[in-house]
Amino acid sequence: MALHVRGVFLPDDEVRDVWLVGDRVTFEPVPGAETVADGGFVLPGLTDAHCHIGIARGGSPITSLDQARELARIDRDAGVLAIRDAGSPYPYPELEDEPDLPRLARAGRHVAPPKRYLRDIGVEVGAAEVAATVAAQAAAGNGWVKLVGDWIDRGVGDLAPAWDADTMAAAVAAAHAAGVRAAVHTFSESAVEIMVRAGVDSVEHGTGLSLDLIDLMARQGTALVPTMINIRTFGHIAEQARSKFPGYADHMLALRDRFPEVVRAAHEAGVPIYVGTDAGGGIDHGLAAEEMLLLHEQAGMSATDVLAAASWRAREWLGFPGLVEGGLADLVIYPEDPRRDLRVVRTPSRIVLRGRVVR
Repeated sequence: MALHVRGVFLPDDEVRDVWLVGDRVTFEPVPGAETVADGGFVLPGLTDAHCHIGIARGGSPITSLDQARELARIDRDAGVLAIRDAGSPYPYPELEDEPDLPRLARAGRHVAPPKRYLRDIGVEVGAAEVAATVAAQAAAGNGWVKLVGDWIDRGVGDLAPAWDADTMAAAVAAAHAAGVRAAVHTFSESAVEIMVRAGVDSVEHGTGLSLDLIDLMARQGTALVPTMINIRTFGHIAEQARSKFPGYADHMLALRDRFPEVVRAAHEAGVPIYVGTDAGGGIDHGLAAEEMLLLHEQAGMSATDVLAAASWRAREWLGFPGLVEGGLADLVIYPEDPRRDLRVVRTPSRIVLRGRVVR
């Protein structure tokens, strides 16, 4: 049965009627459609642009499709109707079209340096194998590759790039040659510089960004997914590491403390910023609203800009059309205007995914 929705549609700020016919949006009236909402503020479904439904709580790989479904439904029930899974050790292409799960933009497994990343999560390869591994993981995803740009080097006692600069640049080139976009995990100053200058498509975390690199990202259109919830865990990471790696611990705390200003500077420079929680492992699922509030309260983004970063702009970036004629029938409704009080995003009153009412 077709569905009918009436409310204030954002970002246009207009009262509209739309009809959802199957998985498509139309503005042409459909006789007999069931009205499922009359009032409230309507957004295209939220997006978590850095999420891992292939990683269980605690950091181990999931072992079944049912586990992935369970995690994806937690996000869905918070209003997240599209997910970019930024690296999964478990393949699940068959979940892309399941009617009760968020839409999925997927990377394959993380491409990581040997013995310098989370155990059993990435494909760990030396420099000579990076480009070929990137090509293989491009085929395993549906439009993205995830690169691990840095991690702690125990021999150095601090963060260090995953491979030499030429190899890291070649990894980005290999992704593009395979027809996919490249996302890179970076915490350090050195790795993020290498990858931004190599033309990576999105920087994940990006705590080491400088003002010069921010300007370059803005010119190139390189996206930033700050995962501010994740950065708040740096204190715990530093505490665990301090006895063996005091320099690393101090570095992580310094990166954490300056990060809100980094994100603020990136936003003011015009860098595209998208909401991502890094859910999976150490971050619970269903926290997109909390990430949105951090971007607003700590990084100074306006409520409207945060909503865009979580909804219509993020969906456009990932290739999921919003509430336009012929667009996808995903929407979330709030009882009050989230531009006036962003805390409203914690409590959607109606969620519709693929033309079906979830809540």
